[in-house]
Amino acid sequence: MAIDLDDDILQDFLVEAGELMEQLGEQLVELEQAPDDKDLLNAVFRAFHTIKGGAGFVNLVPMVELCHRAEDVFNLLRQGERQVDADLMDAVLRALAVLNDQFDAVRAGQDPMAADAALLGQLEALAAGGVAAPAPAAVPPAPAGEGDITDEEFEQLLDAMAGESPAADATATAGGKGDEITDDEFEALLDQMHGKGRHGGVPKAGPADPPAASAPPAAGKGGDEHITEDEFESLLDELHGSGKAPGKAAASAAKPAASAPAASAKEPAPAAAVADKAAKPAAETSVRVDTRRLDEIMNLVGELVLVRNRLATLQQNIRDEEIAKTVANLDMVTSDIQAAVMMTRMQPIKKVFGRFPRVVRDLARSLKKEVNLTLIGEETDLDKNLVEALADPLVHLVRNAVDHGIEMPEERVAAGKPRLGEVILSASQEGDHILITIEDDGKGMDPEVLRNKAVEKGVLAPEQAARLSDVEAYNLIFAPGFSTKTEISDVSGRGVGMDVVKTRINQLNGTVEIDSEKGRGSRLSIKLPLTLAILPTLMIMVGGQHFALPLSNVRETYDLDLSKTSVVDDQEVLLVRGKPLPLFYLQRWLSRNGRSYGKKDRASHQVVVVEVGTRAVCFVVDELIGQEEVVIKPLGVFLHGKPGFAGATITGDGRIALIIDVPSLLKANARRF
Repeated sequence: MAIDLDDDILQDFLVEAGELMEQLGEQLVELEQAPDDKDLLNAVFRAFHTIKGGAGFVNLVPMVELCHRAEDVFNLLRQGERQVDADLMDAVLRALAVLNDQFDAVRAGQDPMAADAALLGQLEALAAGGVAAPAPAAVPPAPAGEGDITDEEFEQLLDAMAGESPAADATATAGGKGDEITDDEFEALLDQMHGKGRHGGVPKAGPADPPAASAPPAAGKGGDEHITEDEFESLLDELHGSGKAPGKAAASAAKPAASAPAASAKEPAPAAAVADKAAKPAAETSVRVDTRRLDEIMNLVGELVLVRNRLATLQQNIRDEEIAKTVANLDMVTSDIQAAVMMTRMQPIKKVFGRFPRVVRDLARSLKKEVNLTLIGEETDLDKNLVEALADPLVHLVRNAVDHGIEMPEERVAAGKPRLGEVILSASQEGDHILITIEDDGKGMDPEVLRNKAVEKGVLAPEQAARLSDVEAYNLIFAPGFSTKTEISDVSGRGVGMDVVKTRINQLNGTVEIDSEKGRGSRLSIKLPLTLAILPTLMIMVGGQHFALPLSNVRETYDLDLSKTSVVDDQEVLLVRGKPLPLFYLQRWLSRNGRSYGKKDRASHQVVVVEVGTRAVCFVVDELIGQEEVVIKPLGVFLHGKPGFAGATITGDGRIALIIDVPSLLKANARRF
């Protein structure tokens, strides 16, 4: 049955539950490393409880059932009746994976599938495996008056607090497990029900005692949190469905502290302040906006940038001081609008980083390795489209660091290293770019092994491999079909993945660099623009046509000096800073009348040195026009999918220019790229 995705309540649930489930994966892995962290335990418990409540409200029964079982397990952990261990965490993480699948189904408008009965049974067994708490003392009768509840409601509340479902076995004996509370918990519950605090040395009121003024409750000796009146009411609401529980009308009417004169007279100042604060809720400071609207606004800003560029070009021909001032003011305002709109599209990279503790934990267990993941710069912001596009490449790089980089614990000890391997994933902003690094303290890469493997797989000839520098040898891992693994597993060894990663990063106008030291570890650095919507470029002229080179690929420019050119292995090269770089004439690739140049033709041309990864090449162009920010427009049907072009744009003088995709252009035309 299809789900109505236009339901506002359902949309609110999807947003809130989605955020909680993103956090849960990271929190569960942290909890396994710090099982005594009560705050973390409570946070995980509350997350499952909140998701369960929201799912119940929109009638998603399979999600309610699964969350309830997980909630039972964590209630037991909170009470100290069981300890976190790897087997328990395996089951809970499997439950989270199923919960994510159910959530994805709901987000797609479909009913969620019920969880596997074996998984539910495993969670039930874990929830029943704790040590029973001491039997509670005799229950004193509750005083009549405001806030009374029936015996049945009270029993259901105890079941809920002990992690039992309302349908729990009513015949459990005093020696049973999971349905008992300690004396302190029992007294705290009565205090909360009747608005009374714990006074040291003061006996609790009996049935005939008049109700005393409430005092702030103190923490019970058992370490469990007391519930507030609001939480108590919501518990009863949950137990009885969405309506008010019987016998609660009087309690609800008398709930505001300011409406009880007797209590107000003796209320401590802090409590009064809290009540006053509750009466004046803070105004909301944020709104939810559909991302499609943000995309539309960003597209309009892009058009505004094109108009600004056009006016700036026209102003140069008019030479009027007032027009120049107006255009300069427009330029400033447009830049501010552009920056503000970009900020609305920004998301913290934690949205991607949050999944890696789980990835590393599961992979390390499957490989029988001991690995610690450190995350740095999780709050670094970048464009939401980049956040989504980076997910898969980073997952592959992190898995590669654990599988290829980190050694087995015994190998590390034999090499004088700690058993626990370290993987560091970090992000930082550098100007208008973001730098992401994946670093490990593993065995590193041996450049000689990589050279030999390249020859063995036919990627390079022996003489070519011998001329490679160590850095160039490291970059061989990005060659299609290249792998140093001798055994094929479900993790790696099939020779796919790293070339796809590099291609994807290049498509995002980014670069990848590798540094490694044998026996010490490896470091991969990814540099990306903060946004993909507006691209800084170097405008060039080739064969009478305008083209745009992404500025992220451009290293330097200068006039062509024919005295520094030569031919090596049938490839023309140019000596740049003492190093020979391949020299390519873009007119032969981009112009319809591509031709060879004589020395007289070439003497007046310019050279643009571009970088692709760690490699650099020289492009010969007819003319350098200058830098310009452009808005990327998709290519038409005729050019769509043609290698060498990333899109098109409109220049400041109104012309159409193609944006060059440097990696694919070289791959399609250069003999050795």
